[in-house]
Order: sequence, then structure tokens, then C-alpha cells
Amino acid sequence: MSGYTLGISSFYHDSAAALVKDGEVLAAAQEERFSRIKHDSAFPQQATKYCLDEHDISLADCEHIVFYDKPFLKFERLMETYAALAPSGFKSFRMALPLWVKEKLFLKSLLVEELEQFGDKDDIRSKLLFTEHHISHAASAFYPSPFKEAAILVMDGVGEWATTTLSLGSDREIHNLKEIYFPHSLGLLYSAFTYYTGFRVNSGEYKLMGLAPYGKPKYVDLIKEHLIEVKQDGSFRLNMKYFNYPTGLTMTNERFADLFGGPAREGESRITQREMDLAASIQVVLEEVVIKLARSISEETGQKNLCLAGGVALNCVANGRLLEEGLFDQIWVQPASGDAGGALGAALYANHFYQGRERNIQSDGMDQMKGAYLGPSFKDEEISECLNQCGAKWERLDRDELLKRVSEDLATELAVGWFQGKMEFGPRALGGRSILGDPRSPKMQSALNLKVKFRESFRPFAPAVLAEDVSDWFEMNEHSPYMLMVASVRSEKCRKMSEADEALFGIDKLNISRSEIPAVTHVDYSARVQTVHRETNSMFYDLISRFKEITGVPVLINTSFNVRGEPIVGSPEDAFRCFMGTDLDVLVVGSCYLKKEDQSEDLKKHYHESFELD
Repeated sequence: MSGYTLGISSFYHDSAAALVKDGEVLAAAQEERFSRIKHDSAFPQQATKYCLDEHDISLADCEHIVFYDKPFLKFERLMETYAALAPSGFKSFRMALPLWVKEKLFLKSLLVEELEQFGDKDDIRSKLLFTEHHISHAASAFYPSPFKEAAILVMDGVGEWATTTLSLGSDREIHNLKEIYFPHSLGLLYSAFTYYTGFRVNSGEYKLMGLAPYGKPKYVDLIKEHLIEVKQDGSFRLNMKYFNYPTGLTMTNERFADLFGGPAREGESRITQREMDLAASIQVVLEEVVIKLARSISEETGQKNLCLAGGVALNCVANGRLLEEGLFDQIWVQPASGDAGGALGAALYANHFYQGRERNIQSDGMDQMKGAYLGPSFKDEEISECLNQCGAKWERLDRDELLKRVSEDLATELAVGWFQGKMEFGPRALGGRSILGDPRSPKMQSALNLKVKFRESFRPFAPAVLAEDVSDWFEMNEHSPYMLMVASVRSEKCRKMSEADEALFGIDKLNISRSEIPAVTHVDYSARVQTVHRETNSMFYDLISRFKEITGVPVLINTSFNVRGEPIVGSPEDAFRCFMGTDLDVLVVGSCYLKKEDQSEDLKKHYHESFELD
């Protein structure tokens, strides 16, 4: 048999495809990077084509094609929920039913129809498998991890019925130990506050997390008294009297609004101290539940390793708190913890559990994700042809000159678009499709947010730091290659706040320089750290090393190469378009180097108006 397995996630949000062979992760990509529709939920036609073309195979070469959840179980949950709560929610039930019938009851036929476009029509139906949603998440966390055995914690909005699962992974086996079921969901509780504070569900949760340090957790007791009951082992129940999401068209209801003193904030309106305090409060509650769940699974299994996945695992602040607790020797988080990663988990589960393929655990402790650099790359000839078609003015530099030029640009506070090698899988840019800047600049955070990213000024940026230097700059001794752990900046690198600074509230705190690297130091002295390793991205590693030679600082600002509402750039054309539509100073695509001042004024456009705000 070929050993190839194709995984698919789609029809909810963040559709993706992933290809695995004999336990090795070969390719993975989200559909949004090709379609340019953020969180695209459509069948991942282009992502699937990339996975197959990258390894010169067809569907005939795949033993199985695996979908990341079980639609009949999901439909059962939807129907039972509406039946239990009738007549409440009849309007949304009536609106949703035609879509459910098409996409849930007849999903297998829909998948076959989409896959037949790749040829090999006779075999497809017999190759199709379906895994449970939380098994896909658990598999995505455990199988690529560096652990032979580990506890697995999956937390998200909802799969079929499960919202939280505790499992044990051992070799090729995953054993489910405990589950919490819908409508009791930590992910949906956090999303309810995302909605109530005026951000968009399934994308604004990052904003809520970033806003939390500006507020005070004054509503924690109110949340625990009225909204969620948390047991000592981390199990919980929500008081559904305050929520609308099981059957309604909104996340929260009037009773929720009354509890917190008014209606939900309108999107794009001014953010007030109330929203900051709400963000701080729900973040505290989330962290408490996560830590209790982790402690429970530690005590129950005796495991020293923990794997995390599901949308809640993208809350890097909670992950950092969990690391601080010291409940486990090592914690590994799947970089594509959301639904996109379900495609990879589905493929891995079939490959290891169903087909019986052995795992390839590396002796050096490295994981199997290849730095998450699993998407398309472009040859220099392709890049130059594309840039010429765009009307760009560029010059080709050898590696040494390119690194020298760009490190000097960064040291003089220029904003650089950086497009190199394979595209990242997951929501984070990790030095393949990144915007880079000088972390020493006190004005760089605000400038990048407002003039380049076109997003809210309070949003923090992450530091990319050489792996061997991380403990010199941050309170962290572990690797964090996927930007999924928050740690404090070391005290000797921090600057003491004056009494006047300390007296400031909310967003007024933003422009106070807090450390030697103020552009990546959040208002609570924390940072979302990415450790950069020569083994997985030598080009990015060498660029930071050159910057360190010039400045003495082994750190760069690293944020995703896109504007608000846009997926991360996927092609050289996307990169040039974003470059010309923003205040980026320099663009580097492969070996091609471009400066904004050399480009025709006719190519500039109001780029931020091209995408719906998220």
C-alpha cells in the first residue's frame, strides 16, 4: 500500500487539507491562503490540490481520505438541542435546516462530488473515513508531538457533542478518559464575551485576549456566581439562562446584558474600560478552568507530558500560566490547534490507529511538524516572473548581501515584508510570511498597527528570538517555536514605571516604554514568544543573528504578513499587493529585494478597503 493519507476539514470555518505518509507530515495548508477569504469554510479545493501536487500524487495513491468530524452525530446534536428547547429558536432553526440537510445529512455525497474533480472517481467513496471532531484534535496534538506517552487536553467550542476531552496517548493509541458535552463549553463561554465586547466570534478571541491586560478582573466573582460553576477537578457547567447560542442568532441574551450593565458593544465603536475589565475577568476564569483540568488529568494519569489542541489551546496567555504551574515537565501545543488542524489530526489518526503505521519519534526531542512550514514555496524564477507581471522594480541579491541589507533596514526602524520558503500551517506567521520590525523602537507597535496592519492600536506584537538566547530576555527556558506561550520579559531588561505612568488607565498605558524591547512588551510586561531554530528556518535564524550583530538584540518583531480582515499572504503577488497597499518600507520575496521608494506611485492603492473587517 502507498501509505498516503489525505485529511480534510471544511464546512464550518478554517477549511484545510493535509497529507501524511507512514507517520510523516508531508504537507498542510488552509484554503483561505488560496481563496483570499479569511476563515474560508468551503471545501478546500486549492489546498487539496497543493497537497497532491507538492508530492506528485493523485487521489488514487491515497489509501484513505479522512474527514475531521462525524456529520450525523453533529446533526443529532443540533436536532436534539432544538427539540429540547422548542419553541425557542424556531426562527434560526427554520433558517438553518436547509443548510444542515445539504451539508450534514448528505455530506458524504458532497465530499465525493468535490473530490471527483481530481479524477479517480471509482475509488473515492470506498476510501472515505470520518473521525470524531475531538479525536481529530487529540490526534493532531499527540501524534506529531515528541512524546511516546502524554496526557491530551482538547478544549474548543463544540465538535459533535464534546466541548472538552481529556485523553491519554500511548504509542499509536489514544484513549478517551473524560468528556464535557454541549452546551457547556469553555470555548463558547469565551466566544460569548468576544461577542459581547464587540468583536467577531471565531476571529476576535485573539483581540479579547490582547485587551485583557488593560483591564482589571473586577467581574470574576460575578461570572462564577451567575455564568459558570467550576468543580475542583475543572469540570464545569454553564447557566444557560444567560446564553443564546444553542438556538439563537446571537451568543448572549438580555439577561446577560443586564448582568453586566448594558447591551453588547457595537463593533468598531470606542472600546471603554468596561470592555477591558470584562476581557481581564473572563481571561482569569478561563485560566482557572484550564489549570484545574490540567491538574486533574495529571493526577489521574501520572503523566509528565501534556499535549494541547482545540481553539482554546490558541490562548497563549493561558498556556503560559499552565507552564508556570509546573504540573507537567513538558507541554506541546499543536500550532494549528483550531479546525484547520483537524484535517491533519484526521489524517494522522487514520495513518496510525486505523492503518497501524508506527510513529517516528525523534531522539533529539524535536516534534514532527517541521516548524509548521508545510505550505507552498516558490522558486526564484516564479517569483521574478510574478513581480515583473505586477510591474514591480526589484533587484536580486545573494543570501549574504540580502541578510546584510535587511538587517540594516530593520536596525534603522524600517518595516519589512518577509516572504521566504514554505508557508506556515496555522494562524501564526513564523518567519515564512511575516512583517518584521525593530523591537527596540517605542513607536513601532503603534505604527505597525495603524499604518501597516490597519488594526486596533492595543494589539500586541510577538518577539521572534534566537532559541539559545530566549532565557536571557524572557522568563522562559523552554522552546516555543509556534508562538503559543506567553512569558514575562526578564526584570533586568524592564524599565520601572513612574508614579504618573502607574496612574494611567486602559489604552493610555499603551505608549509607555516598559523594557529594552518596548515594541514586543505588553502592558503587563508579558510577550508572546517565538523561539527561532536554525534546524527549521535557517534563513530567519540567520537574519535575527545578523540583527543581533548590529544591535546586540537577538529579537525581532514578528507579525503576520497581511492587513486586518485579510488572510496571511499566500503568493508573491499577494505579498506585492499588500506591500503597495500599506506603509511597509521594504519587501523581500525569496532573493528579490524591493524598496517602496523605487515603485511606481500608480501601483499604490487603498488596500485596507479591500477586505471585510474581522
